[in-house]
Amino acid sequence: MAADVTDLLRQTDLLRSVPDGDLAALAEASRVRTFRRGQLVCSAGDRGDTLIVVITGRVKVMVRSADGGELMLAAVAPGGTLGEVSIVDGGPRSADVETLEDSQLLLVPRERVHDICERNPAAGQALARSVAAILRRLTDATGDLVFLDLPRRVAKVLLSQPRDADGVILPPLTQAQFANQAAGTRQSVNAAMRGFERRGWISVDGRAVTVLQPDMLARFAGG
Repeated sequence: MAADVTDLLRQTDLLRSVPDGDLAALAEASRVRTFRRGQLVCSAGDRGDTLIVVITGRVKVMVRSADGGELMLAAVAPGGTLGEVSIVDGGPRSADVETLEDSQLLLVPRERVHDICERNPAAGQALARSVAAILRRLTDATGDLVFLDLPRRVAKVLLSQPRDADGVILPPLTQAQFANQAAGTRQSVNAAMRGFERRGWISVDGRAVTVLQPDMLARFAGG
């Protein structure tokens, strides 16, 4: 099992440059946890004492309003990591993390990762790039909320999802997940998607959504 965990850590963008001995020690100090679909992994304000690596399944990063509204900031697939900001500053979690599917997660002690990044320049640079990517993503999302209307935000959400060779979004998102990512209601998001379907830009069959004309969606969303 330790060898498997070491291989998993080596495949992450953050730790792929770390020497094998350090990775093996990091694997020994880490623990694997299993979560059911829809289970809360951590909440905003919790101690940011671990780096989270997704082994299987998917998790979402989100913020919640006082009245229970949700805004989904990111969906993280296997091989992805969470908690880089807390690795840097030692602060608490800045968002909630919840599973989208049954998931296995690897919890890596923050102090061990921080120490490795300080001693390994390549890992330190990877950590800086990861935090910069988070900042850019949040800056873009903030700009979208302020400057784009809902249909254009829905177009950007559609384009941001992984798709197979035929344009089918995989794995499929629920109506609630689309709404959370676009910061709208289910009804308004469905209305926008029906409009795209009438134009022939997408097709919808139950939960299966196929992007047929990504260039038109991109042009509509502002490039």
